[in-house]
Amino acid sequence: MKNILLSKLKESVISVFPITLIVIALNFTPILNLTIVEVIAFSVCAVFLIMGMALFNLGADVAMTPMGEKVGFGLVKRGSLSLLLIVCFCLGLFITIAEPDLTVLADQVSDIVNNTVLIVIVGLGVGLFLLICVLKIVFKKDLSQLLLFFYMVLFAISAVIIQNGNGSFLPLSFDSGGVTTGPITVPFIMALGVGLASAVGGKGSRENSFGLIAMCSIGPILAVACIGLFGSVGTIDTPTYATVADSLGLHLFESILTIAKDVAIALGIIVVFFLLLNLVFLKIKKAELIRILIGIVVTYIGLVIFLSSVHVGFMPVGYKIGQHLADFHPVVLCVAGFVIGMVVVLAEPAVHVLNKQVEEITGRSVKKSSMMIALSVGVGISLCLSMIRIVFGFSILYYLIPGYAISLGLSFFVPKIYTAIAFDSGGVASGPLTSTFILPLAVGACVALGGNVMADAFGLVAMVAMTPLISIQLLGFKAIVTQKVRDRIAMRRILDFDDMQIINFM
Repeated sequence: MKNILLSKLKESVISVFPITLIVIALNFTPILNLTIVEVIAFSVCAVFLIMGMALFNLGADVAMTPMGEKVGFGLVKRGSLSLLLIVCFCLGLFITIAEPDLTVLADQVSDIVNNTVLIVIVGLGVGLFLLICVLKIVFKKDLSQLLLFFYMVLFAISAVIIQNGNGSFLPLSFDSGGVTTGPITVPFIMALGVGLASAVGGKGSRENSFGLIAMCSIGPILAVACIGLFGSVGTIDTPTYATVADSLGLHLFESILTIAKDVAIALGIIVVFFLLLNLVFLKIKKAELIRILIGIVVTYIGLVIFLSSVHVGFMPVGYKIGQHLADFHPVVLCVAGFVIGMVVVLAEPAVHVLNKQVEEITGRSVKKSSMMIALSVGVGISLCLSMIRIVFGFSILYYLIPGYAISLGLSFFVPKIYTAIAFDSGGVASGPLTSTFILPLAVGACVALGGNVMADAFGLVAMVAMTPLISIQLLGFKAIVTQKVRDRIAMRRILDFDDMQIINFM
């Protein structure tokens, strides 16, 4: 395990170093002016971020992924569809309620929606759509058709919300879909899909195992949109973020305890579910069960360190960077947004879990490096477009409608495996760094430009979740074109060889 941990540390350093370097480099330009305390705190938090990310990824490999696979495989083998549906609905509901990313978002919009109400509604949305995902896997339904149907329903509801005068509420609805697929839920839900698909078997089981993250991202959007559909929505005050000095002061210990408690609740729910299922149905061997429990402890420690580092050092610095970039020049804000977006996705822990599983399940036909490049470019573009929207103040639907139209259109031309991976990647890319570093950056820029925070800054998480849908599917389209070119070259060589044989014979 020591060698594996060293490998995870190396991956984490490569992931976190670019964004750390960019922030420190910006401080040596006229654009940004961080204090010595802020620079030191940010650098120290980056080191702890690396440690936390490495431990989390190790724990996910040892515990979260095996747990999800065994639950999915074991429940299907029991042969009771009703039991499978009930367990998956409850699982989706409870782990979403405890997801730290969702709590962060709910706290920032508590002026217009009660925290508890928003979290429960989002949890119900995830639970319902996880149930739909199970039916999709069991009955082997096409993911593209399901996505097309539900997004058509979603945009129809969006049109009614705009007509009711609650259009500024839509960005929050779409952001809710992104934050629910956080570092705790992603490894478990993805592995659950692999386990279910393996147990169901049959042709196309690889493609059938993906898509759970994509579907579970739609549920919260529809659920939260219903608030704007049936009720009036107020305005939001400018969110306030603690400075680095405040975070390092009296609130430091309190923040870490809160994070530790939230993560304990989130992981605790999954562990209790798993132990109950194991006691009644799964009957896993004792040695393997102990290994999984040790992995859960490692996951817990890593996630607490990761989230504490992000909240203390990255959130306040992100807000300040957004303000300074917007004050300096809007063009610089947009360019910096693209660069920051490209490197931030490297530090999302769940992205590495996804890329590893994709490479394993596809037999390396889809490589981690190709996935990471496509995700980085997609998230970079999304952040750049979001900064442009903040500068000019137009509706997010001008991006989302054509963006999802392109995404869904591509799904009918690229291999199904790429479509499933792409829509899962969208939810995974919008992880804790997006909600605690990129979103505060957008809010800071919006405040500096005098924009409407609710309408213009929120929606960024939705953009981060959307652009990988296009970039990953374009990767699949490139694979098709490349294969056709190779086939033509191979056929030409065969024909040329046959011609030479005929000439030689004559």
